[in-house]
Amino acid sequence: MSKEVLINVKNLSVAFRSSGVTTTAVKGVSFRINRGETVALVGESGSGKSVSALSILKLLPYPAASHPTGEIFFEGRDLLHADEGALKRIRGDRISMIFQEPMTSLNPLHPIERQVGEILQLHRRMSASATRARVIELLTKVGIPEPEKRLGAYPHQLSGGQRQRVMIAMALANEPDLLIADEPTTALDVTIQAQILELLRDLQREMGMAMLLITHDLGIVRRMAERVYVMQRGEIVEEQPTEALFTDPKHPYTRHLLAAEPKGEPPRFDAAAPVIAETDDLRVWFPIKRGFLRKTVDHVKAVDGLSVKIRSGQTLGVVGESGSGKTTLGLAILRLISSKGPIVYMGRRIDGLSPKEMRPLRREMQVVFQDPYGSLSPRLSIFGILEEGLLIQKPEWSETQRRAQATKALEEVGLDASALDRYPHEFSGGQRQRIAIARAMALEPRFIVLDEPTSALDMSVQAQIVDLLRELQAKRDLAYVFISHDLKVVRALCNYVIVMRNGKAVEEGPAEDVFTSPKDDYTKALLAAAFDLKVAHRAAIAG
Repeated sequence: MSKEVLINVKNLSVAFRSSGVTTTAVKGVSFRINRGETVALVGESGSGKSVSALSILKLLPYPAASHPTGEIFFEGRDLLHADEGALKRIRGDRISMIFQEPMTSLNPLHPIERQVGEILQLHRRMSASATRARVIELLTKVGIPEPEKRLGAYPHQLSGGQRQRVMIAMALANEPDLLIADEPTTALDVTIQAQILELLRDLQREMGMAMLLITHDLGIVRRMAERVYVMQRGEIVEEQPTEALFTDPKHPYTRHLLAAEPKGEPPRFDAAAPVIAETDDLRVWFPIKRGFLRKTVDHVKAVDGLSVKIRSGQTLGVVGESGSGKTTLGLAILRLISSKGPIVYMGRRIDGLSPKEMRPLRREMQVVFQDPYGSLSPRLSIFGILEEGLLIQKPEWSETQRRAQATKALEEVGLDASALDRYPHEFSGGQRQRIAIARAMALEPRFIVLDEPTSALDMSVQAQIVDLLRELQAKRDLAYVFISHDLKVVRALCNYVIVMRNGKAVEEGPAEDVFTSPKDDYTKALLAAAFDLKVAHRAAIAG
């Protein structure tokens, strides 16, 4: 017996007009979602997934956006040509949406009770007391601890996982027929991601709603979806039931996506490799001050007694959830924040050096950040970005020498010299990350801290960056500290792993040992969440 079609999208096109130029982002796509079914829309950034989904509720920036062709039927009614009044009655009531980044979707000026409650009052006309009771019920349902105490909290006072749970509570407040989830777990740690996905499945079963899942993570698709549509450059290139898509993909692009996960393994850990940098009982404590006189009453122990060794030609992986102290450790080793405890670089203690004394060492100790768009100046050309460090470290060089070095660095990361006179906004996310790596390589360092350098990238681009980092390490015998919560990438790149939690190392050892025979319950929980997408070891996660 065939299922009832809830959403039927026919021949949808989306165009954007800017500065007199029209660009077609979606080209005649058609897809359907049956009542109670989970359908995934997958593809890389720029493929048209989100634009297609936003068209269902007409949430695009009109009039810059337009629909040259198409119809979107919801229970037989064409939403694309419905008036604004009809759409307002449907949005948030019959069809709801969860966005990728809850911090930008939630209003920073309103407490949680008001944000969840206004949806109920708008569509259900509930009284204040009934609204409050329903908000508490919803927050309980999505797993917010002690919800009564959270009603007055603002978004910045919640963790990333809690903010996403509040977004889910808002989306499900009126028990919609369709939930559109646009990359709902991309910004979350693996254990939180697994919890959110399990929560969505449980709530979907309980409420019988349909779900449109938009993602580039095929592991999530395999666990969550019944059918999959694959998008490339604004077109749907394949549609299959989920298991059939994974076992027998028809289109070359689908096969490309399935093969895109970071592959290969790093060389075995070499305990005899020369130590480039090390710490002993390193501590970074931030004071908590209270009262009129701002007395220190306690400390946030971001890094609490870590001893690490970073070896030439090896990669030390530092893993853990947000707030575990990973990035703080990396910045402390580079002497970019204050710390206590010995830091030794190339046999010399550097923890007591002044900024002036550190300057000659900066050439050898580099960092690549998570978000290349934020770390690359939009006002500088690529040459301007790459020559900044050279101007300080090689003041005797001419512009010709600096340009030659910048060209060499770009070519080393797989980009052409023609990129030198362009600007960051003209490049894709993966290309910008290559430029950020080239900026570090231009100074010919010995040691690089890589802080979540692949987390903002599509799977296929992640794999390319991992391959690039491996090649550069082998060529230059570089020492890496690779900070990440993505254990699949860590497994492909790192020789030795430290698992951090609450500022401490709960487990460490050669990567092969940690991944195959984890000892600590917390490590087991991280591995279960990353590789099985199951919420295992709840007690370990809850702490």
